[in-house]
Amino acid sequence: MKRTIAAIFVSVIILLAAACNSSTSGGSPDAQANDKQADTVTLKFFHRWPSEPRNSYFNSIVKEFENQNPGVKIEMEAVLNDSYKEKIKVLVSSNNIPDVFTSWSDTFAENLVSSGKVKDVSSMYSSDPNWANDIIPSQIKPFTFNGKTYGVPFTMDGKAFFYNKKAFDKAGLQKPKTWEELIAALDKLKSSGYDTPLIEGLQNTWTISHYLGTMTQRMISPDVIAKDYQAQTGQFTDPGYVKVLEYWDKLVSYMGPNATSIDHEAARNLFIAEKVPVMYMQFAELGYLTKNADLQFDFFNFPAFAEGKGNPAALTGAPEGFMISNVGKHQELAEKFVKFIVSPDNAAKFQKDAGAMTVVKGSATADNSPKGTLQAIDVILNATETSPWQDNALNITVADAFMKGGQSMAAKSKTPQQVMDDVQKAAKALHNAK
Repeated sequence: MKRTIAAIFVSVIILLAAACNSSTSGGSPDAQANDKQADTVTLKFFHRWPSEPRNSYFNSIVKEFENQNPGVKIEMEAVLNDSYKEKIKVLVSSNNIPDVFTSWSDTFAENLVSSGKVKDVSSMYSSDPNWANDIIPSQIKPFTFNGKTYGVPFTMDGKAFFYNKKAFDKAGLQKPKTWEELIAALDKLKSSGYDTPLIEGLQNTWTISHYLGTMTQRMISPDVIAKDYQAQTGQFTDPGYVKVLEYWDKLVSYMGPNATSIDHEAARNLFIAEKVPVMYMQFAELGYLTKNADLQFDFFNFPAFAEGKGNPAALTGAPEGFMISNVGKHQELAEKFVKFIVSPDNAAKFQKDAGAMTVVKGSATADNSPKGTLQAIDVILNATETSPWQDNALNITVADAFMKGGQSMAAKSKTPQQVMDDVQKAAKALHNAK
């Protein structure tokens, strides 16, 4: 009996020891998974490029960064342009701000910085000159406020009228340099068989802001714009604003009956298919034009207004880039991730995969870039002045009044003066809110 009890006792001891050993050597699969999950560092990354080809690019970038940094998980989310504008503002004002997120530059970026939750990344540049020296210096300035830099630029861009060279040659046209020459060219194209010589997808109100922003810059004194574009001082009483909207009304008359019922992508496809000979586009769209190998195109800057008080040689456009949360737990890793993206190899990959220009020196070559890219880079770098997108430069309520007003004009439901009445009311409301 004693032997039996002893045997049982020894068996229990062995089983307990085995259980302890099992626990200390990894435990059950669920326990091991939980331990692994606990060791994983997660970075939240939010951007505005869910469409191809940029979606695939960022998927590959995230996968490669995770492979090079075991134990790191990038939690990525992306939404399109207009939705992104609203969501990032909400996130930045909350306690759920992403570790890394994209931002337009200039006033849009400055508004995010005013939340107090965007990291001052000046030390990223000063502590790593080898990395910083690869970035075109002029593209950093639009992320710099009060002597501190709050973003790392990645893409650079500009806006121009793209035109079909065959259509222009057939009509005997040259690049317009003045407003009158542009209107004469559109009239000539219309008389030569193009019922819609100019196209835009006015479902997307941001496209209207690109027109109105450029036209405002051309028409109105810089001193007036500087005052009006500030929420505290904006009045928008200069008669030049109504004149800009009258000119906008003239341009819309060339866009055909379907402009308000299609989006920018659909409009661009009509240009690519050579159904429409002129479109106001961004240099970032050069890659899309490769869809038609036979398309012969060129571009020219928005022409000058005879009565304009702004710089007629200015270029509308601005860089976009990345910002980092200053309340995140893994700010050093976030900086490492941003540097990984904004590096010569990955910038060149972006140029090749997405067909869009970056701020990294030498990332665009004749071999990895769509036609027109090197010419576009020269235009951007040699511009005497750059003007930011109007919907980023203005307070959103005032910008909306311009964009929706321009859309209403295209639908023939508002006059230029009615639109400006709405703009002035929106600006006055901001004063009262202060």
